[in-house]
Amino acid sequence: MESNPVTETEPKWDRVIQPKRGWFDIPWRDLWKYRDLIWLLAKRDMTATYKQTVMGPFWFIVQPLMTTVVFSFLFGRMARLGTDHIPHFLFYMAGLAPWNFFAECINKTAHSFTRNVQIFGKVYFPRLAMPISAVIVNFTVLMVQMTVLFIGMAIYWVKGVQIDMNWRVLLLPLLVLQMAMLGVGVGCIVSSLTTRFKDLGIGIGFGVQLWMFGSSIVFPLSRIAEQDRWIFSTFNPMVPVVETFRFALLGAGLVERWQVMLSFGISATVFAIGIALFNRAEQTVMDTI
Repeated sequence: MESNPVTETEPKWDRVIQPKRGWFDIPWRDLWKYRDLIWLLAKRDMTATYKQTVMGPFWFIVQPLMTTVVFSFLFGRMARLGTDHIPHFLFYMAGLAPWNFFAECINKTAHSFTRNVQIFGKVYFPRLAMPISAVIVNFTVLMVQMTVLFIGMAIYWVKGVQIDMNWRVLLLPLLVLQMAMLGVGVGCIVSSLTTRFKDLGIGIGFGVQLWMFGSSIVFPLSRIAEQDRWIFSTFNPMVPVVETFRFALLGAGLVERWQVMLSFGISATVFAIGIALFNRAEQTVMDTI
């Protein structure tokens, strides 16, 4: 007499967790689900930066003001580099405000893995939440510094200085988006490589400072020989951004449409490469740091 085989029922799984394999398999939905965490991380960074300080958030204003005063004295009065007939304070403040935003996006994103390795080892959340929270903090600082710049423009306007603000101010949100993409892209590339090459994390701050001196912050693009201007505009995507910032707010700057489009294209490409490398390094970061 034959016995009937025992049939075992296979368990049914509602969701199977699989390792990510694609370079661009980025958890955008998880980022949206963890939006509250991103806000908390941004709030934490904002409060921790100036915790137990006397001036607190006023450092957001004091730092760029002091830097602007020093630049105005050294490069404007002493070196006489020229500012396209713009008051020194407005010229340097209009360049330093966007540059500080861009530089901080790089610096904070570049240390996303090394500075948060203890958190990454304890709980899961999309690692891209760290760069996004850094952008939120830097954007808040940028808004404060832009307010100071507008106040300075109003004071000079009352004194009789001509301020040629034009319709190009409508492009400022796109310029901020471009700087965020470029800064996060470069920072993600450095952060991904820092997991194996620690030297990059040490040298990134110095590299960003050198980058500033070739980005129309200290001197306008008009001070460069006409036959050499295309080099700065082509190989440094921040030059068209800074020149457009000044041209939109103060009416002085050398920028052409092709330069803006090329700069945006380079920024988008760097952003895509940085996100892909960051997403790839996220899978093995705990084994390499």
